[in-house]
Amino acid sequence: MKRSKKDAPVVSYVLVHGGNMSTDTWNKLVKSNDYPPGGLLGGKIWDSIIPDLEIHDYRVFAPTLKDEHHSNLTEHIQQICSIITENDLKNVILVGHSYGGMIITGVASKIPERIKHLVYLDAAFPDPGESLFDIINSSGHNPLSFSGLEAVAPYVEKLQFDAQKIRSLPKTYILCTKSEFGIVTEVVKRKIDTDKKRWTYIELPSSHVPMADLPEEFSQILLETARKVVEDP
Repeated sequence: MKRSKKDAPVVSYVLVHGGNMSTDTWNKLVKSNDYPPGGLLGGKIWDSIIPDLEIHDYRVFAPTLKDEHHSNLTEHIQQICSIITENDLKNVILVGHSYGGMIITGVASKIPERIKHLVYLDAAFPDPGESLFDIINSSGHNPLSFSGLEAVAPYVEKLQFDAQKIRSLPKTYILCTKSEFGIVTEVVKRKIDTDKKRWTYIELPSSHVPMADLPEEFSQILLETARKVVEDP
């Protein structure tokens, strides 16, 4: 049963990027010179889809994470928790890209009452006690073999969390079929396959960064997620 607009919950998106992508990598993906070379995107990685969300009157937060060379996973989780609590956000659609999957898992386990849906975009989904590097190692590959990955604190810190606190939260996994991290995301897919009832699984024919090469299709997935949240009786 659909809710009336008056009774519908106020939905907010919090978009969490992964490793800080270079402007050179983005420009190569989109085959354009959107950004000056030699820079880092941080939260700007979401710029191509934010207007699609805001035009529907959703609030959107897309912070840049603290420097991965001078922070850790715990600090990144606290950074996102603070944004949600300080802005008194409820009914949050929490989106994590790549390493950002580690962060949104930690955030959801700390403040599950504020989270309405978790979206993992070609992202890590850890078991309690796993780090990003542990997940990559479990695929049979050396994390350092991937361009741009370094053994910095956020990637090697093991995430301790209560899995039961996020178990009942609706979750979507978006697997990017042209991603260079396909061998890693297949590890996550196997986890999802054992708990299919609690997941919506979607494949996008995109690179690891659909915000670059399939922004409209990705935006539609996020908007459909919000519609489900609003219409949920």
